Amino acid sequence: MSWLRNNGLTIVLLVLTALSLGGMALAGLQVENSNLAEHGAPTADLWSYLFSGSFASAVFENWESEFLQMSFYVVLTAFLFQRGSSESKDPHGDEEVDEDPASKQRDKRTPWPVRAGGLWMWLYSYSLGIVLVALFLASFVAHWLGSAVAANEEAAVHGQAPATLIEHLFSAQLWFESFQNWQSEFLSTAVIVVLSIFLRFRYSPESKPVAAPHDRTGS
Repeated sequence: MSWLRNNGLTIVLLVLTALSLGGMALAGLQVENSNLAEHGAPTADLWSYLFSGSFASAVFENWESEFLQMSFYVVLTAFLFQRGSSESKDPHGDEEVDEDPASKQRDKRTPWPVRAGGLWMWLYSYSLGIVLVALFLASFVAHWLGSAVAANEEAAVHGQAPATLIEHLFSAQLWFESFQNWQSEFLSTAVIVVLSIFLRFRYSPESKPVAAPHDRTGS
């Protein structure tokens, strides 16, 4: 039971992810088969749909935008400020958010890259941003490939010539799919940054204490 309590947030989020993916697959299959039926093409089963360009494109264009949002958020909050927000460092604060990791190199409880020092410590110091950017790039590539397959499947139904991967990379369709998600991610991040100045959610680490003044920065 202690393991479930200690990992409950991750477990619930992963379960919700799996349920959402399942619902997306079932609903997407119906939409896909409806479109195929309109053009007199044979319908797809669930297994083939899961490996189709349409499903891959839909999944990864959303993952791409989420990882873009998180990577930008991690990097920007290291250098930029919003006074009063729980999501920001205090622009006028004198306290150090993170002490020099080199001062903890001899502490056996610190992660091994810190004890190793040098390049390992530098990479570990920025590892969260690095990995999030890498996940964004991987998701973008997966979205690009899936979108290209889906576009060519659609072109085949209409008797049109397929496009190459490079042609699709510079197509309006791919960038429309990306930008329609990117704008919502940046907006939602701005909204939480601003709303956390004035609004609270008791016990959440993303919120300032209920009685904290509006001009207090950080959670």
